[in-house]
Amino acid sequence: MSMLVNLVTNFDMSIVLTASCAFVFILYYWYKRPRNFPPGPRGIPLLGMVPFLGKHTEKDFRKWSKKYGPMMSVRLGQNDWIVLGDHKTINECLVKGGNSFSGRPDHPVFKQVTKNHGVAMVDYGDHWKVQRRFGLTTLRGFGVGKRGMEDRIVEEIAYLNNAIRSNNGKPFDIAELMANGVSNNISSIVMGQRMDYNDEIFKTLSKKAPNRLYLVTYSWLYVYNSDTIGKITKLVLYMPFLRNLLFLFLSKPKEAIVNWVSQHKSTYDEHNVRDFIDAFIGEQKKETDVSFTDLQLIQYVRDLYVAGTETTTGTLRWAVLCLVHHPEKQNKLRKEIFDVIGREKTPSMKDKAQMPYTCAFMQELFRFRTLAPLGVPHKISNDVQVQGWSIPKGTWLVCNLWAVHNDPDVWDEPSKFKPERHLDEKGNFVQSKYVMPFSVGPRHCLGEQLARMEIFIFLVSMVQKFEFLPDPNEPRLSEVQQGVSGFMCVPHPFKQIAKEV
Repeated sequence: MSMLVNLVTNFDMSIVLTASCAFVFILYYWYKRPRNFPPGPRGIPLLGMVPFLGKHTEKDFRKWSKKYGPMMSVRLGQNDWIVLGDHKTINECLVKGGNSFSGRPDHPVFKQVTKNHGVAMVDYGDHWKVQRRFGLTTLRGFGVGKRGMEDRIVEEIAYLNNAIRSNNGKPFDIAELMANGVSNNISSIVMGQRMDYNDEIFKTLSKKAPNRLYLVTYSWLYVYNSDTIGKITKLVLYMPFLRNLLFLFLSKPKEAIVNWVSQHKSTYDEHNVRDFIDAFIGEQKKETDVSFTDLQLIQYVRDLYVAGTETTTGTLRWAVLCLVHHPEKQNKLRKEIFDVIGREKTPSMKDKAQMPYTCAFMQELFRFRTLAPLGVPHKISNDVQVQGWSIPKGTWLVCNLWAVHNDPDVWDEPSKFKPERHLDEKGNFVQSKYVMPFSVGPRHCLGEQLARMEIFIFLVSMVQKFEFLPDPNEPRLSEVQQGVSGFMCVPHPFKQIAKEV
């Protein structure tokens, strides 16, 4: 009997010893870092710092960077991310070291959605360089066809103003109308024609697709606390085997894009290049680069629609909310518009140089409400030495743009909306390198020129025609300090009145 007790006891002890060794090994493996790796919080095994992330990840990162420095590592799930937390560090890596810091993470969700095509999430390399160069050339001044980007935006603003006017001074949410107008600019450039706001295909692309497709394609870290898809997205980031759950929520914009491409191919005329799709087909026919495939075109168009609609729409919604919250700034903006343009003339980009307060208003808007607080994730393409640290190839990286825009060492009272901070003592506009809403370096936003043009013309035209006032049925104004937390920081739904002036 005592022999049996000894065997059982020894067996139990061996299990405990084995489990203890395994636990120690797991802890050692978990807390081990590459040699000379930037410091930072590790969190708990398997999850890392995920349980400690609040609603606004960018704020958590800034808090941790005060302890670990402007270049720190953060364990998220099973991956170490490098987080850049100030302008100097971001510039050193993305601009000076652009070739090494311009990759894209090889996350399973990105691969499944994009099939390694398009331009936004394609890894840095020859394929991306060719497609990026084509996009810049084609979109710069529109580059194809007989009409430039500005002509198309000016045409659309008339439709948008009429849609705003149709509310007859009653409270309404401007979000859908704004998305319609912005998305129609993309439609005009991509397929050569605008679409009616009530067109079902157009609604699929401008309203449903961005909110869902963008989330699936590009959401990688944030938590949409008010959105089921966003909660699933957070799980998928750290547990990729759950990624198929996301695709249950997808809209179907791809079918519409495939039809457009087919129609363009059947009516293509090399002597009459109508739009972006025609320009791409022209490259296909040259057969000089194998990357110009139908799949590449479909994903490219989807990238343009999704990225081009949600970002500009979100910025313009913040603009309207700031106008409502700051009537004195709205009046000052309108006075400058009337002085330079008048009440009836259509705004033009050539007017911008004479409108310092409008430029200051826009730059403060970009700073005050950073639309993509952590930008789009990067991947380091080769082993690098930076600021004394060694970072191995393949490491994932983000830039805390929100922290740059809210750095108290650069900005006086950064939490306040103050366009005047961007004017000198003579009232001239001062461009700031510390405002970088479109990121910097080789991977800065492809559509930056288009977005800046849209925001200027839409904002000036709307303020020229309407006074934006709070909804009298709402006792409290929609919050301007906090937005919906996600890949982008957008306003909570709100209504306002647009009174003709």
